[in-house]
Amino acid sequence: MAQFIDRRLNGKNKSAVNRQRFLRRHKQKIKESVTDAVNRRSITNTETGEDVSIPTKDISEPIFHQGQGGLKERVHPGNDQFITGDKIERPPKGGQGGGSGQGEASPDGEGEDEFVFQISKDEYLDILFEDLALPNLKKNQINKIKEWKTHRAGYQTAGMPSNIAIVRSLQQSLARRTAMTAGKRRMLDELCQQLDDIQMSEPAQPMEENRLKQEIAELRKKIDSVPFIDTFDLRFKNYEKRPVPSSQAVMFCLMDVSGSMDQATKDIAKRFYVLLYLFLTRTYENVEVVFIRHHTQAKEVDEHEFFYSQETGGTIVSSALKLMQEIVEDRYPLDEWNIYAAQASDGDNWADDSPRCRELLVNKLLPACQYYSYIEITRRTHQTLWHEYEKLENDFDNFAMKNIRSVDDIFPVFRELFHKETA
Repeated sequence: MAQFIDRRLNGKNKSAVNRQRFLRRHKQKIKESVTDAVNRRSITNTETGEDVSIPTKDISEPIFHQGQGGLKERVHPGNDQFITGDKIERPPKGGQGGGSGQGEASPDGEGEDEFVFQISKDEYLDILFEDLALPNLKKNQINKIKEWKTHRAGYQTAGMPSNIAIVRSLQQSLARRTAMTAGKRRMLDELCQQLDDIQMSEPAQPMEENRLKQEIAELRKKIDSVPFIDTFDLRFKNYEKRPVPSSQAVMFCLMDVSGSMDQATKDIAKRFYVLLYLFLTRTYENVEVVFIRHHTQAKEVDEHEFFYSQETGGTIVSSALKLMQEIVEDRYPLDEWNIYAAQASDGDNWADDSPRCRELLVNKLLPACQYYSYIEITRRTHQTLWHEYEKLENDFDNFAMKNIRSVDDIFPVFRELFHKETA
């Protein structure tokens, strides 16, 4: 029987098993706390975990205990103010009985501390993106798109020392030594039997006895000379990579960076895309992301320039849609890739360009996309681009549009767009 002992160190001497059991038991409360934390902290601040507070009453387990019951009388030493039947009033708030802690006491005089603990960055992101998924994901060209996974595949006679199979090598050694010495051991048993017979016989035969002893000694020497283990016995664990069918997707991120997008609006758009980028790169291993910025002209850029470069000028949204169409036709065949797109804008656009955007979506992009989402970041009245896109919502189930008015709307809108579909 093999016994494995996990000797990895746990942070602050805590049990990892108990920690995971606690997270599973109070998952709903932790999820609510994480959702509240998203509204308090910056979306771009994902380098650390989060302090989660849970009321103590929500983590306490029900127990059976003996109630006090009956009438009890107590004698308090030093009492010179009260007599039997008097009722003691609650201490006044903020006075001598108010305590020295921060904040105010509860109105009824009762209070309860919250249980606060720290979750790591990975645990925070796992809970944040737990029930989200790319909708309409299909396995296109399942035979051509493969991921490789390593599997055990028996044993081999050569390999790295770290992959040596000790038990199998010892089995090979035992089999070799048994095969090489089986005949000699049979002869040895026969000679030993003959020697016993001669020693018991009368009269004694010293010459024959010496000959048998000499042969027995030579046989034992030959048996002992067989090495316990030889390089021929060594066996190594063999590993091979096997293809695993997989899906691959590409996400297009389109953002308006024209002069009409003030810094606050750009910051909201950046936060939405940072959240989207974290979700994609964490949830799916085989997902490519294409960043497209546009004002009057569109340009494919890298991640850093997409989030932090400054631009000015007018707005022609169709330039970004045309560039996306060209990239799809050039690099992402429809029979091999799942194509997704998310567009963020403040809604400003040339009036005669908005119908052109709708035509590009209807004729070129929406038939090729699994999902296309449009995010308009504005508190003003919607303009022509929103009204043109509204005409698509009822006709295409792979198109969705949402309005973000403030930073607090980012995470709720994101969850609505990418919430995992249930059967």
